[in-house]
Amino acid sequence: MKLRQLFDKSSSTYSYLLWDEESLDAVIIDSVFEQSERDIKLINELGLYLRYALETHIHADHITGAGLLRERFGCQVGVHQSAEAACADIALKEGDEVRFGHQSLKVLYTPGHTHTDISYLGEGCVFTGDTLLIRGSGRTDFQSGDAGQAYDSITQKLFVLSDDVLVYPAHDYTGQTLTTIGEEKRLNPRLRDHQTREGYVAIMNGLVLDKPAKIDVAVPGNQRCGVHGTEAVINQVGESR
Repeated sequence: MKLRQLFDKSSSTYSYLLWDEESLDAVIIDSVFEQSERDIKLINELGLYLRYALETHIHADHITGAGLLRERFGCQVGVHQSAEAACADIALKEGDEVRFGHQSLKVLYTPGHTHTDISYLGEGCVFTGDTLLIRGSGRTDFQSGDAGQAYDSITQKLFVLSDDVLVYPAHDYTGQTLTTIGEEKRLNPRLRDHQTREGYVAIMNGLVLDKPAKIDVAVPGNQRCGVHGTEAVINQVGESR
């Protein structure tokens, strides 16, 4: 499996373009609407066949480019079934496999940041969305977030993976690009030293965080895959700035 990590500076979002080297079948994870031209250009330059545009959850800080990519490439949009996104082609659930060429990603349901969160497990790597970040984890104070559920997702779905599994998060705010399961077990300040569920909940419930700037536009925009008439989405993004 080939991988290209892409970045959106305004939202500190990582998107991931993955493809099978033999068939050139590809998927993109957590695309960003404003970066759609970049992504389309790269996919065409590499001669890839985009089969899926996948989301790790319904994002609150940016609008997805999935719908636009579907219009361009005819790919299928996939989100967790809890998202209740009628625009999606695939309602993913725990244990599903997304196949592209000779490659596959296994769906892990990892709620807590929101009730829609999933991670994608590949060979030797996992794409964790906001569930597990580099030395951090996704906030749990909105969109049906639940700190206890987040702890369970991290410890029972992610920390049971091999220590050398590479972790690719949906965001980073310090310039780091990846980590490993083992590193986060040892070094994540919210989870290290055999952190208890009660201790993690206390940390997360004690955070005082600003409301995401684009949440009022991003959440409904993402529930329609970023496109409900492309012009309308572009206008809403512009108005929110």
